Amino acid sequence: MLQSNMFSESVAASLSRSKIVAVLVIDDAAAGPPLAKALLEGGIDIMELTLRTPAALPALAEIKRRVPEMVAGIGTVLTPEQVAETKAAGAEFAVAPGFNPRVLAAARQHDLPFAPGVCTPSEIEGALETGCRVLKFFPAETSGGIRALRSMTAPYAHLNLKFMPLGGLNADNFVAYLKDPAVIAVGGSWLAKRDEIRRCDWAAITAKARQARQAIDAMADTAD
Repeated sequence: MLQSNMFSESVAASLSRSKIVAVLVIDDAAAGPPLAKALLEGGIDIMELTLRTPAALPALAEIKRRVPEMVAGIGTVLTPEQVAETKAAGAEFAVAPGFNPRVLAAARQHDLPFAPGVCTPSEIEGALETGCRVLKFFPAETSGGIRALRSMTAPYAHLNLKFMPLGGLNADNFVAYLKDPAVIAVGGSWLAKRDEIRRCDWAAITAKARQARQAIDAMADTAD
C-alpha cells in the first residue's frame, strides 16, 4: 500500500503558486538575509540552500529569524544526520539529488517535507513506496529534458505526481518545463550564482529574479 504524502500541503501550495525555487550555494551565513531580501524584491519567495558548504544551515537560521516571509529549505541532503540538522535549523522542506531510502526514512521520522531526486521509473516507484508525491527530476537537461520527463512520467499520470526539474535549466528554457502540468515548480540555480552572492551583487540577483517572475506571469496570462 502506498504511504501518505511526505510533502506538506502548505509547502506544495507555495511551490505551485511560485513556480520557481532559487537554488543557492552560499559561503557566508551573513549573506543569507540580504540574499533572501534581494530575491523577494524580484518576486521570488522560495529558496533552497544547498549543503555544499558549512554556511548553509547557519544561513538558513539567520533567514528564518530576519526574513520570515521567505520560504526557506535545504538541498543536497545526503545522510540521515543531515536530515536531523536540517529540521533543527528550521527548514520548511528538504531536497536530495538522488533516492536514498535511509534519508527518506529519517525525513519521515523528523516530519520534514522531503523531495528525493529521480531520473528513472524505478526511482519513481521507490519514491512512491516511501510516500513521496513531489519529486525532484535531476539532472534534468542531461537526462533528456522535458521530453524525457513527459515520456518517463506518462505511466504515472493517474497518480498526480509533481516534479521539480533541476540541472541545466536557465532563463531561456525553464518556461518550457513549467508548461507541463506535471511540473509543480523549477529549480533556478542561475538566479543567484555563487560568485554573485560572494560579491553581494544583490542588484543583479534581483534583476534576474524579476525577469524570471515576469516570464512566469506572462505564461499565466497567456494560459488565461
